[in-house]
Amino acid sequence: MKFCSLYSGSSGNSLFVSNNSTKILIDAGLSGKRIQSAMDAIAEDPREIGGIMVTHEHSDHIHGVGVLSRRFDLPVYANEKTWEAMMKDLGKIAEHNVKIFDFEKPFHIQDLQIEAFKTSHDAADSAGFVISDGKNRLGIATDSGIITTEMRSALCGCDLVVLESNHDVSMLEAGSYPFYLKQRIKSDFGHLSNETAGDLALALVKEGTRQLVLAHLSQENNYPLLAYETTARILTGAGVVLDGDVKLCVAKRSSASETINL
Repeated sequence: MKFCSLYSGSSGNSLFVSNNSTKILIDAGLSGKRIQSAMDAIAEDPREIGGIMVTHEHSDHIHGVGVLSRRFDLPVYANEKTWEAMMKDLGKIAEHNVKIFDFEKPFHIQDLQIEAFKTSHDAADSAGFVISDGKNRLGIATDSGIITTEMRSALCGCDLVVLESNHDVSMLEAGSYPFYLKQRIKSDFGHLSNETAGDLALALVKEGTRQLVLAHLSQENNYPLLAYETTARILTGAGVVLDGDVKLCVAKRSSASETINL
């Protein structure tokens, strides 16, 4: 499988996954034009996308979904509550492109199998995904205030995990956000901190994960080097050899990141 983060952060998110014969997007939280531009940068054709999977209905995850679906006749996959919450913002979606998944049942997009799991976020019914081609497993877990037992169980054994590392707690507390927003971000329905991401990363490495991508960084309350160094410190403190045992990187906010091949 091949993975690339096209955009990642509070200003917009979109991830690309393929196994050559099947190509999918996870979220499309920027304009259709910008998603197409990012795909052009990695030499991928949006007309070949087999579907867009939606984690939840917040605008930084769905802004371009409707446009891309209409422009390229793409199926859109979301759970029932998320569909209900986002329909008014997507515009008209062709009936044959409305795909509803169930958390209890794995589903397929062409020859990729997807298992969805619940995350803990202030959305209608936010989801993470594990994508498998039969040989490799890729886990995606962003937009969650806590690490649930279900999340941990789903991600264990994934070869690559895309993991939210949204904020540094000290930067958040000292920053300019109003009190209610700080409380929301730190709540069980907000976003994962760098420290929490690092702790989960270590647990996953112990279960076999060999590649980690830190994602969905806050522009105001984090920066890439700090997110990287926090998880790196936790991993190396436990004896993990970076670029030996494990590869660790941070997804870029405003452009396509490095393509990772599994």
